[in-house]
Amino acid sequence: MSQISLTFPDGNSRDYPAGTTPAEVAESISKSLAKKAISAQVNGAHWDLQWPIPGDAQIAINTMADDEPALELIRHDLAHIMARAVQELWPDVKVTIGPVRDKGWFYDFDRAEPFTPEDLGVIEKRMREIINAREPVKTEVWDRARALAHYEATNEPYKVELVNRIPAGEDIRMYWHGGWQDLCRGPHLLHTGQVPADAFKLTHVAGAYFLGDNTRPMLQRIYGVAFKSRQDLQAHLTMLEEAAKRDHRRLGREMDLFHMQEEAPGQVFWHPNGWKIYTTLQDYMRRQQDRGGYVEVNTPQVVNRKLWEASGHWEKYQENMFIVEVEEEHAKEKTLNALKPMNCPCHVQVFNQGLKSYRDLPLRMAEFGSCNRYEPSGALHGIMRVRGFTQDDAHIFCTEEQIEAETKRFIEFLSAIYTDLGFESFKVKFSDRPDKRAGSDEVWDKAEAALANATKAAGYDYAINPGEGAFYGPKLEFVLTDAIGRDWQCGTLQVDFVLPERLDADYIGSDGERHRPVMLHRAVLGSFERFIGILIESHAGKLPFWLAPRQIVVASIVSDADDYVLEVTELLRKAGLRAEADTRNEKINYKVREHSLGKVPVILAVGMREVEERTVSVRRLGENRTETAPIEALVAQLAAEATPPDQR
Repeated sequence: MSQISLTFPDGNSRDYPAGTTPAEVAESISKSLAKKAISAQVNGAHWDLQWPIPGDAQIAINTMADDEPALELIRHDLAHIMARAVQELWPDVKVTIGPVRDKGWFYDFDRAEPFTPEDLGVIEKRMREIINAREPVKTEVWDRARALAHYEATNEPYKVELVNRIPAGEDIRMYWHGGWQDLCRGPHLLHTGQVPADAFKLTHVAGAYFLGDNTRPMLQRIYGVAFKSRQDLQAHLTMLEEAAKRDHRRLGREMDLFHMQEEAPGQVFWHPNGWKIYTTLQDYMRRQQDRGGYVEVNTPQVVNRKLWEASGHWEKYQENMFIVEVEEEHAKEKTLNALKPMNCPCHVQVFNQGLKSYRDLPLRMAEFGSCNRYEPSGALHGIMRVRGFTQDDAHIFCTEEQIEAETKRFIEFLSAIYTDLGFESFKVKFSDRPDKRAGSDEVWDKAEAALANATKAAGYDYAINPGEGAFYGPKLEFVLTDAIGRDWQCGTLQVDFVLPERLDADYIGSDGERHRPVMLHRAVLGSFERFIGILIESHAGKLPFWLAPRQIVVASIVSDADDYVLEVTELLRKAGLRAEADTRNEKINYKVREHSLGKVPVILAVGMREVEERTVSVRRLGENRTETAPIEALVAQLAAEATPPDQR
């Protein structure tokens, strides 16, 4: 039998018979490792302990101490265990797919009756029985004919379709969890008992189409979360409870910020309070961009398909674009246009007007650009995931030699803004070339190297996000962590050698010849809509005083104080504060509760004593105590607090 050489993380190598499994490798090292082993990394791939290793390889044995592989296996096994439990409870249910996702998994089922919250408890109970039975997990590779015959015989039409979708020459792998079988790439644990029985929970049911195809019947998707320990699960559930309290959709109603309606799916109806947040944030960003050396432009909403074809968006991005047909006067056929999904091709058109010199570079061109992108209705989520949005978008036209300096400058620019907005730190992800892309491999090699080197030179480490770059270039993604530990990808920086070439952008170099500029696509907030949603949730509606739409309410305790209430309100407004008077014939406790629900940061209560002493009683949001302050001094104090951070 031929031998293979396996190299371990410490650099040592051993020879084994070809086809040795990781389980046998672990056994050869020690019985204790064999007992702890859950999977392996073979040449960087996650490898089932039962899979044979065909040739020389780098190998590392995983145990439950290795978080990433352990959590992947726990969640993947639970998807299968849940599907088994469902079919044991309701044998007529058809199974489809059940992938791992962030913090857990889901599985899609075809069942005539809807699952209820009570059903989820019954399924969980059966899952724990399966786990506690410690039944073996086994795997085999079948040929296509056998797999199709099996699923046709068991009346599993979705599995038949999935088998037919597997490319010729690719393994068709089957897994058994006890006596229940599923089509799956793996890997999985060795027995059901390796799954922590007290560290998972089924969370909810939603509708879903098979493989996202909305022409197919609706399925039922059961979601679950899972962790390595009960403590980790409880921490996650506590976070979810806190997140529900902070849901921007609920707070949006309570604070009267915005609404959505079915006549305009994915579009935001901003109310005066919400629009005040929006314009205050936009004014702040405009000042920062002015200081950062950007010039502001504005480009059309509707653009002819010819530009989108030239830029590559028509080919690569058309499914996300809203197409507009116009019957031009005297034209023989309708003109095809599109609502712009992004601003970059239009910015190149501005750059191309007039001859540019190397002395004009870098040219930093910014736009608060309104864009429209088609999102499936099931993916829409409040103002976080919409179809119509405005980006704090900019494009930096520069030379290759300027990429490093401009990257460093942008990261510093972004970092200062995030600090002002209450986010002290961020993580960086590097997204490299996707499968669907424009430009040659040579161009992508150059773009990826330039961005990676510039990021390191700026002093930042990054995690690789494979295959997630834009179709025209690699990108950096800047990830914020909010007050309850959730990550939000917001800012981006992309290096693009492709679009300037496609749209014929050039400048005159110091040698008198024409050269292509490099185009850096960048955003700090991303979309205003989504970033405002993040701010609302991170601050639980208690926005920083300078950004709060309603900063102060002056409320009367008795009607005889109404004139003084109006006087105080006017003083506050003259100082540039957003103040309003509440002289309704309601008790002061009612007024305080109502305005606290609306997240007004400061409530000033006024009775006859305050009128006589020219003071106010001050209550801050979230504080039970009140204090009395002279009105003139308080106006000056609040005006200072309301000054945006960049103007202090």
